[in-house]
Amino acid sequence: MKTNGIVVGYDGSPEARRAVEWAAAEAGRLGCTLRIVTTYEVTWPGAYYAAAAEQIDAARQAAAALIAEIAAGVRQLRPTIDLEGVTVAASAAATLLDHGDAGAQLLVVGNRGAGGLTNLLLGSVSQQVATHAKVPVAVVRGRPDPSIGPVVAGVDGSASGDTALGVAFEAARARGRVLVAVRAYPEEGGDETVERAALEESLATWRTKYPDVPVAPQVAAGRPAAVLVDASRTATLLVVGSRGHGGFAGLLLGSVGQQLMHHADCPVIIAH
Repeated sequence: MKTNGIVVGYDGSPEARRAVEWAAAEAGRLGCTLRIVTTYEVTWPGAYYAAAAEQIDAARQAAAALIAEIAAGVRQLRPTIDLEGVTVAASAAATLLDHGDAGAQLLVVGNRGAGGLTNLLLGSVSQQVATHAKVPVAVVRGRPDPSIGPVVAGVDGSASGDTALGVAFEAARARGRVLVAVRAYPEEGGDETVERAALEESLATWRTKYPDVPVAPQVAAGRPAAVLVDASRTATLLVVGSRGHGGFAGLLLGSVGQQLMHHADCPVIIAH
């Protein structure tokens, strides 16, 4: 398997359809390939014996029909995209992670799902992919049309946070948007001047690399998740690292990252 574009999971649910639409727009912005993946699992007793051939074929055909329907819709709206639809007889999380291992530049999932991508919910497939992928993962959630607003990045000075800044700068440039770089600090014992200086230090290299991206640094006193959820209400995209320290203490899936996947009001990219 060779993948170097965007890979999105699709199961026929409204949430997964929205994820595909978001991924298609992203592929159009970046000029890369979009691969839509539907999986089906055959797990009932006797599934791999001849007596179950009809059931297996029915599952395969249902998955193929899902792919054909969504791919046709995407091609109609975005005819210039290099698009591929595939069906895989395997678990959803393992399939998407395999695509990440094969070199996908971004994995995209909805925040809920059903059908071919069985249990595509936070805490199951989406969380497994966001936790274990080796590439950035976008969880498409939040208000219906988050097309207006800045790209927001959570910054804490960690290596993971620096990776998130790179993803966020690229996303802001592709969209022609302002990048709002946010650093949180404790309400008690925090020093705004010190935190602002640390934020500027984190941004320095990226400002040089992306001189055409306008940046709005912000420091805020409060819990990291609450600060970022608040920022997501007017953002087009929220980008965070997979783990962190300092201002965003505990920024890893299962804490801040998990809270954002549940509560952010716009799509969230977990930058691995």
